[in-house]
Amino acid sequence: MALPELASDLESLHQQGLLRTRRVLESAQGAHVTVDGKHYLSFCSNDYLGLANHPDLIAAAQQGAARYGVGAGASHLVSGHSAAHHELEARLADFVGQPAALLFSTGYMANIGVIGALLGRHDAVFADKLNHASLNDAALLSRAKLQRYPHLDMQALDAMLAASKAPRKLVATDTVFSMDGDIAPLPELLALCERHDAWLLLDDAHGFGVLGEHGQGALAHCGIASPRIIYMATLGKAAGVFGAFVAGAPELIQTLVQRARSYIYTTAAPPMLASALAASLELIAAEDWRRRHLGQLIAHLKQSLKLRRWHLLPSVTPIQPVVIGPNAETVAVSEALRERGILVPAIRPPTVPKGQARLRISLSAAHSIEDVERLAQALNEFENR
Repeated sequence: MALPELASDLESLHQQGLLRTRRVLESAQGAHVTVDGKHYLSFCSNDYLGLANHPDLIAAAQQGAARYGVGAGASHLVSGHSAAHHELEARLADFVGQPAALLFSTGYMANIGVIGALLGRHDAVFADKLNHASLNDAALLSRAKLQRYPHLDMQALDAMLAASKAPRKLVATDTVFSMDGDIAPLPELLALCERHDAWLLLDDAHGFGVLGEHGQGALAHCGIASPRIIYMATLGKAAGVFGAFVAGAPELIQTLVQRARSYIYTTAAPPMLASALAASLELIAAEDWRRRHLGQLIAHLKQSLKLRRWHLLPSVTPIQPVVIGPNAETVAVSEALRERGILVPAIRPPTVPKGQARLRISLSAAHSIEDVERLAQALNEFENR
């Protein structure tokens, strides 16, 4: 493809209101940030517990760097697997109530590693229609047959599983859906997997640290356990640092060590990040006030928004999407908020279905009630223009 064709494609994205741009963050992540030289109230990040700039995590990272240096220097299977990594894996497994855990550099790499290690061209993946792109890409790369069921439709999934002749079946789902904020029916999903002898891969990127009495995630929130569950969570959202992990049966974890290409063929994450994550786990478990405060913020936003044309999706999580519809209007509202000193991202297709462009409000324990009130007043005013 010649460069003029690329330029034409980019112009087409611009005309459709789909061209993405980057803003430069010049401060630490938080509820109040400096972007492109200006100060903003931010509802953009997935730092749900407000830990990304916590002094305990900073101190732990500094101590980890002093002990282990900065770079890991090699893959885990060569010489990059440090004591900090090893200890963190054990602590993560214990925290989510699983026998074993394995660190990955990102959630994307974890999902690709799991599905690619367990399934091949004769197997089948059954995926919720609104799953994160990494789960869909992982299924395609594995060459297994990908079947997508309507969002949260357990009857359709049951029929698909019953009709499948695949030797290995895997149901893959977000626990908290990243653009809608709703929660998958995990007990029903597990029951179907038990009935049809399928693996259940749970992507708890947006549930870990937030759901559960002490932030242990979706498994604790729903009270489920099974050796057929493959649990994945990311560590750059509520945990405030970086990375991901997969937890489950020891045989599963050892299989991933042997076969997950995205684990084997990449340099290990810096050990100092593992040190910071150990500190993060302690705060997640001990400081329940962060989750209680999130609940208060969610309730206040719902109470304060007086929307008639736009629609706040039903979510009990920190992800609070306001569906506007047209791309251009959604972008215009996001820009109007920015001019007021408030950052809320406009989410457009293909991330969400066509005609369902939205503002994705991400609440954090670092926000105050006054912050949420300021956002709600602005949205109420803009909708009435």
